[in-house]
Amino acid sequence: MQHWICDSGTRPVATWLEAMPAAKLLARAEVHGIPASQPGILWFRLRAGEVIGAVLPRLGLAERQHLVLLCDEPDEGLVMQALSAGAAGCCNTHAAPEVLKQVAIVVGNGGLWIGQSLLQRLVGSTARLLGQRAGDARNDDWAALLSERETQVAQQVAGGASNKEIASQLSISERTVKAHLTSIFEKLGLRDRLQLSLKINS
Repeated sequence: MQHWICDSGTRPVATWLEAMPAAKLLARAEVHGIPASQPGILWFRLRAGEVIGAVLPRLGLAERQHLVLLCDEPDEGLVMQALSAGAAGCCNTHAAPEVLKQVAIVVGNGGLWIGQSLLQRLVGSTARLLGQRAGDARNDDWAALLSERETQVAQQVAGGASNKEIASQLSISERTVKAHLTSIFEKLGLRDRLQLSLKINS
């Protein structure tokens, strides 16, 4: 998958190149030259003080092209604006290479990357809302596909818990939590935590 990095400056952040060494660097005026036939992710930097509506052009990305905003000053309001503007993800400009790679995997597979704190709020709210609507008619067929420990992890995620909180609650490492989540997503045919929450609480 191709990566394009668009910034108003000429010097890319070192972590970008470490995470995506083959990325093509674009000036903002060059964004419209991206070939429509080429799948990939456009990483668009939003500098401090810039407003999404004033800066983000009408990109007209093709179906298999995704937009991720790299924000100098990210916050939950900005993330919601980014999603409303058609972005599939929003993260800190100076995120570690490992995080950027994770964003690329999630977004490249059709998921959304919205940050841990906002994700927890959305998952928790969704769980409460669907729990109220579903009552006792909840469908637990998904649990039959998982091991006992995977079921415990899935239930914690559906309640809005972070990996760190799950690790503490179940007395396992965060690395083990991530391994369980990878297995859960694969077994249930899901892309991310939000989909998992929707499945469990529906």
